[in-house]
Amino acid sequence: MNFQFSSESIELISKIIKRYPEGRQKSALIPVLHIAQAENHGWLTTEIMNQVAEMLQIQPIEVYEVATFYSMFSLKPVGKCIIEICMTGPCCLSGAEELLAYLESKLGIKAGETTPDGMITLKKVECLAACGGAPVIKNGFNYYENMNFKKADLLLEKCTHESFTSHSNPYHQSL
Repeated sequence: MNFQFSSESIELISKIIKRYPEGRQKSALIPVLHIAQAENHGWLTTEIMNQVAEMLQIQPIEVYEVATFYSMFSLKPVGKCIIEICMTGPCCLSGAEELLAYLESKLGIKAGETTPDGMITLKKVECLAACGGAPVIKNGFNYYENMNFKKADLLLEKCTHESFTSHSNPYHQSL
């Protein structure tokens, strides 16, 4: 595949790494993975994770452990729009399971799959830390609370616009 970071991302990664004391580069792992994932259309390959390990001077297994633990990272291709539904207690008690079934039916896919046109990936995730607004859906870095079928339809409409993508890099905007 031969993935290469853009010069803009390399500069940004260097700035992030410099925030931490010598020998503590691993502290930059999550932001660097976000940057890498955004540059690769929303997912991480083994090659990319190996490059991240090399940049941070850590073992590749340390990168794999983080990338496989957190639901915000994908290890296979995803759609332009990623819809993540919280499936913990408060959200399920408030209708998340019904909402998931509705979206699966509407999209013709199951959780963990991507629509055939490559536009939408549907994911079940653990706590999104917004229990007071259950059920909750996350899309990119946006949270949608008190979701229902009508609101889900509006989100799907948003996701199908040609210019829409969930794969933005929040670190480019913050520095």
